[in-house]
Amino acid sequence: MKLLSLTITLLGFFIFSTEAKEIKSTYIVHVAKSKMPTSYTHHTDWFDASLRSVSDKAEVLYSYENVFHGFSTRLTQQEADSLSTRPGIVAVLPELRYELHTTRTPLFLGLSQNADLFPESASASEVIVGVLDTGVWPESKSYDDTGLGPIPPTFKGACESGTNFSASNCNRKLIGARFFSKGYEATLGPIDTTKESKSPRDDDGHGTHTSSTAAGSAVEDASLLGYATGTARGMATQARVAVYKVCWMGGCFSADILAAMDKAIDDNVNVLSMSLGGGTSDYYRDSVAIGAFAAMEKGILVSCSAGNAGPSEYSLSNVAPWITTVGAGTLDRDFPAFASLGNGQNYSGVSLYKGSALPGKMLPFIYAGNASNATNGNLCMMGTLIPEKVKGKIVLCDRGVNARVQKGEVVKDAGGAGMILANTAANGEELVADAHLLPATSVGEKSGNAIKKYLFSDENPTATILFEGTKVGVEPSPVVAAFSSRGPNSITPEILKPDLIAPGVNILAAWSGKIGPTGLATDTRRVPFNIISGTSMSCPHVSGLAALLKSAHPDWSPAAIKSALMTTAYVQYKNGKMLEDIATGKEATPFDSGAGHVDPVKALNPGLVYDLKTEDYLNFLCALNYTDSQINMVARKNFSCDASKKYSINDLNYPSFAVIYDSTTEGSSVAKHTRTLTNVGGSKATYKASITPAQTPGVKISVQPETLSFDEHEKKSYTVTFTGDSKKSSSGVNSFARLEWSDGKNIVASPIAISWT
Repeated sequence: MKLLSLTITLLGFFIFSTEAKEIKSTYIVHVAKSKMPTSYTHHTDWFDASLRSVSDKAEVLYSYENVFHGFSTRLTQQEADSLSTRPGIVAVLPELRYELHTTRTPLFLGLSQNADLFPESASASEVIVGVLDTGVWPESKSYDDTGLGPIPPTFKGACESGTNFSASNCNRKLIGARFFSKGYEATLGPIDTTKESKSPRDDDGHGTHTSSTAAGSAVEDASLLGYATGTARGMATQARVAVYKVCWMGGCFSADILAAMDKAIDDNVNVLSMSLGGGTSDYYRDSVAIGAFAAMEKGILVSCSAGNAGPSEYSLSNVAPWITTVGAGTLDRDFPAFASLGNGQNYSGVSLYKGSALPGKMLPFIYAGNASNATNGNLCMMGTLIPEKVKGKIVLCDRGVNARVQKGEVVKDAGGAGMILANTAANGEELVADAHLLPATSVGEKSGNAIKKYLFSDENPTATILFEGTKVGVEPSPVVAAFSSRGPNSITPEILKPDLIAPGVNILAAWSGKIGPTGLATDTRRVPFNIISGTSMSCPHVSGLAALLKSAHPDWSPAAIKSALMTTAYVQYKNGKMLEDIATGKEATPFDSGAGHVDPVKALNPGLVYDLKTEDYLNFLCALNYTDSQINMVARKNFSCDASKKYSINDLNYPSFAVIYDSTTEGSSVAKHTRTLTNVGGSKATYKASITPAQTPGVKISVQPETLSFDEHEKKSYTVTFTGDSKKSSSGVNSFARLEWSDGKNIVASPIAISWT
């Protein structure tokens, strides 16, 4: 019997081991195109042959030509290992899963009153913004093509048909729509077309929101349920839109993202907007960074969201220097809804609730944690509230873990009359408005604590909620959103990220007709516009503004456009005080807001720019000590670093400065950063340098030369020398400064971050 048992156990182990070996995953395969044997007439034949050498069943999912040379496929680990040894194969990398980073804006940014500064001519309508996201709801008025001329002849894209979508859904505004699902389906199985459209159609809302933010047409009388009423317009209303659906219910897969970027480059878009991220990894392993490098080489600016993992340090996504990394700030608009308590105190909150009003009286008030048997009952998770304890009452829920709107749904399903949602320390005083399914308001941590104090001390606590509609002119604004991901840059600390911030809180833009404003399955409301928040919202603001600059300056490189946006960004309010970080209530630092908040009117004429070419980025990769094959994976070309040349990250011509010191080094340490400025001001000019503050703790900063005189279009270089004294600083300390070049008319500013490790 023991022998039989052992035999069965071993047999089971053998079956399990065999199955484990047979588990297939998607891999991205990089090949050296120059190594293709002459016996093959086309590289796709070579790809197929390479695959057949390790697997009889594997098929090519996508073949890539622009973002890099190679293909994606499904393999077992053993097959992947075997393929990596084949001639001409540079690398075989596992696929990554990426996630989405989820009207008043033009006025807030100064676009409306300065419309005459921006070209509304043919050049403006020649610019094409490509958006990688969840697709598009083409029926939205934000894609109205009235007044637009023929589709630009440079555009090589297509309008693909599929579930609930045909070529006729495109027009002269929405000029392209593609979808990419092979990577997604290879991992998670066929798309269920009863739940989502296997086509460019947006069933989620996110993609429609981001693309209309970047380049939507002007739509009058837009609002969400009467909130934020006004004209909704994208940043570049004359630009064309091409959408690339890469995100599905189960996420966004790198095989699909790379295929979409490959096509977008082929299609000749001018700007790529990508409100998604997947953590951080070395640039040669980062699909978005690899695709963005190829786009940059073709003159395409790539704008990406910084991520919503703030306010933690080192929480950024999309940190490659050839990507414009965008954090989020607030607008000067709010949606006040007061939590009114039985003790006569009112606490300010925000809400987008629109529905049946609460009774005109105070209602019984209960803490969710006291209306549940669950240990996490305070969070109002699904099925945790006891209906008998909450029926007809206002319920206080703590923010965290599950979606804010889902907490309201849980309270409503349990019979609660309303909800007060209280921030905890994780979110501090950051308030994000939601279109809740029941009367509800969100309050900050301090107010939440005060409300709880009343709730726990009063024998018969009561409350109600007072809704005040839309309020504009809120000060201070902008402030850095707490959720906006922060630096330092975890991959290359010597490159300061994020690059800048843009509006990303409570943004009104077009929405999908397939889903309600909360995104909940039980939300049967349908709205043409929605208000949502995230760096997903700030990214397309910058994408659209980049399109405006491209139309005004068609010959500018992506680096020049980024430089213009960064060096003209502002870090002070009109009253002279520095921008605030809502997470701390203190001044924002360059690790929070980068160069500052975008100012498109000033960016149009920056005076000087920091330009970069492909060769500069290749030298940067050499400075990172990348191998030839790692550089090949990023740059798609055979490039060897010159062994006789000394490469330095400090010499990358970036519009900001990050200086890293080792606090254990005794005495002084010197770091020199060389930069080159190009005069784009249209005439001769002389600029003088200044550093603020004049004294930076532990570091002496000097600029040489201090004056630069330019002829028209001339380039001039300078060096910033940082002399750090470890005796005057210690590990973990950061200090910040700002370099400004001014000719009396233009100010060309760069943030400086100094870190002691």
